[in-house]
Amino acid sequence: MELLPLALIGWLFTLGSGAALLLGAWLMIGVHFSGEKARGELARRAFEDAVLFGIWILGFAGGVGVLLERSWSRGVLELFCAVLIALAGLTAWSRYRAAPPPRGTLAVSLALFLVPLAAVCIATILTLRSETALRTLAG
Repeated sequence: MELLPLALIGWLFTLGSGAALLLGAWLMIGVHFSGEKARGELARRAFEDAVLFGIWILGFAGGVGVLLERSWSRGVLELFCAVLIALAGLTAWSRYRAAPPPRGTLAVSLALFLVPLAAVCIATILTLRSETALRTLAG
């Protein structure tokens, strides 16, 4: 069952992850030049930021791999999608719990973000497991 065209998956994850990496780098550079206190906070979060960059690099590499029809791209993108769903869900839950009541509007906005994100990731995983993807990404 192919829900999304492989070319769309490749471009979506390549461009989306590339944009996230560029935005993250731009934000880190901006924080670095904003003062000593901000640089200290940036240094304390270096490991977390490195892990996030690594996750986005997985998405970028997986997207490029799909575009180049490499067999390893299936596993990389499936891992990226699973991690993205988990991290987005945990972050949303954390934001929801930290917000003061009433939280109805926040719940709706989080759902409007999480549901399409999870749907695209699940559709990607199902497409990558389809017979067409298995044949196309065999080598």
